[in-house]
This record gives sequence, structure tokens and C-alpha cells, in this order.
Amino acid sequence: MSFPILNYTSHILGHVTTHRTPYGTRLNPPLAVPSSSILLQTDESDKWPGSNKASGLNTASTNCDSLLSQANTVGIIGGVSVDSTLNFLRKVVEWSSRHEKDSPPFVLCSDPVLNKELLTHERNCMPYVNCKSERSQLDLTPVMENLRGKRFFLEKSGARCIVMPCHISQSWYDEVSKGSTIPFLNMGECVAKELKEAKLKPLEAGSPLRIGVLGTNTTLTAEFYQDKLQSEGFEVVLPDKATMEHTVIPAIEALNRKDIEGARNLLRIALQVLLVTAVNTIILASDDMRDLLPQDDPLLKKCIDPMDALVRSTIKWAQSAVKGTC
Repeated sequence: MSFPILNYTSHILGHVTTHRTPYGTRLNPPLAVPSSSILLQTDESDKWPGSNKASGLNTASTNCDSLLSQANTVGIIGGVSVDSTLNFLRKVVEWSSRHEKDSPPFVLCSDPVLNKELLTHERNCMPYVNCKSERSQLDLTPVMENLRGKRFFLEKSGARCIVMPCHISQSWYDEVSKGSTIPFLNMGECVAKELKEAKLKPLEAGSPLRIGVLGTNTTLTAEFYQDKLQSEGFEVVLPDKATMEHTVIPAIEALNRKDIEGARNLLRIALQVLLVTAVNTIILASDDMRDLLPQDDPLLKKCIDPMDALVRSTIKWAQSAVKGTC
């Protein structure tokens, strides 16, 4: 069985403009891509695009049984936001080379159909109080099967480890990873492990270690962060119903209206409400929330980006695989 691929023989993927409705358009910086890596993307009709000579991309057909054969090849399943996926990839490339290490080879599979399915699921789960009942009524089997199909493809493509840099996709981690014969990194586990290794101390004497989790309804009701944190002995603090209804959901609505300042102020309130409960740190389980605050905002110092934990775990796995210890 043959698949057309986009084989980026040059080392630079230029400025990429992507759209994620309803949060607008962002620009990504140039992304250095290892010559042994491959990026795959279907078009709106779920068909493979043709060659683009102007951009320096060559289209080729190859047997998908061995696109890449290196022991440290990473397979990446793109999520609801292409921006977020490329940001994850950029960090893997840049951070792995900080100490003169080679970036691991990778296969990235980005599918606009899957992006839309995940976004639709997120929108259908907006009302905080009704999210669990709505989730049970929705037929989410196509989303799960789509994600599993991406996993099978990446395994056939030569991936030796798989990651899903998407908070929403992690909701189906158990179903998608079931039966996989290669490591499949779990973002919740990566965060919980780093927090455990940090040897934090409770902010109040005699109190348990408290970790806050702030995200959209979809992520919070999936409970994968809560489960992993609690298994490591942490007490998890979530925003209460009033905080969700009066700050988090309105912040998302403000983003929809492109009211950045309003969304930013509401997010700050939500973070401060969690901080007064004596949490050691807050997991920002939303790319839009993370990007909303300026990099020099003091509140960000109280937060953890799960994507960064996944990047570090991915690099650590790749480096161990090269040494033959993985």
C-alpha cells in the first residue's frame, strides 16, 4: 500500500499561517526540520496534496512499511490546533540541540478532518454543568477511530515512540494507545512525573501538596490530569462551578469576540482564585490560555505548561533510544 508524502528535503519549513476557528490566526517562526523527517498533511477533502515546486516541496510515493528506520524516530499525531502541534515540534527541534545534540527524526501527521472533529467536540462540551451528560450522548467513536488510524499509520511509518501534543486528544489516550507495541507518551504522566521529581513542599504546614488544573470543560471532565496527579499523591484543585461560569467560560467567549484584554483579565482572576487555595502550581491545560498572558506576567511563574513536559519527555526518550537503553 502506497501513501503520497511530503518529504521536506530542505532544512527549513517557512512561515506557516494556520487558522483555528474561532481564535484567529497566528504566525509560526521558521522551523528547522531534520532532513530525515517527514511531515504529512491532507487537504480539506482528506486527499493528499500535489507537489508544490514554488515552496521547494517534493511529492513522492513510498511503501509506508519503512519511511524512517532510526531507533529514535518520534511519531506525532496532530491535534485540534496546527499552531500548537508546530509549536511542540519547534521546541523538540530547538531544545534537543541545546547541548549539541541532534534533533530526533520524526513523522508528523496532521489531518484537517481530525482537527475539525476535535474542535466540534470541544464546542459541544462548553456548558460546564452539562458537559458530562453531553459527552455521554455524543458519538465520539469516529474521533477515537481517527486517532487510532493515525497511530497505526505512524507505527507503519517507522515511529518508535508516539506522542499526541493536544489536550483534547489525550481524552482518548487509553483507547488510542491500547495494543501499541511501542512507547506512547501520556502528557498527564509526564507532568505528574516532573512534579514528583521536583520534590515540592506544601505551602501550608500540615497540608497536602496541592496542584491546580485550569482548562476547558473538555479537558477537565476527561480527568486524565487528575488521575495521574492523584496517583502520585497530589491533591488536585479544580476551578469551582462559579469560577468556570463567571471567569473561564466568559474568557473563552471573549476570545471568540477577539476581546483579548477582557479574556486576559478574566484568566488572571481564575488563576488568582486557584492560588488562594494554597496550590503549589497550576497546570495550564489549554494552549489558548497559555498564549493569552504575556511572557513576563508574574502569574505565569505559578503555572506549568504540560506541552513543555511532553517535549522534555520526548527528548529524553529519543536520547535514551540512541544509547540503546530504551
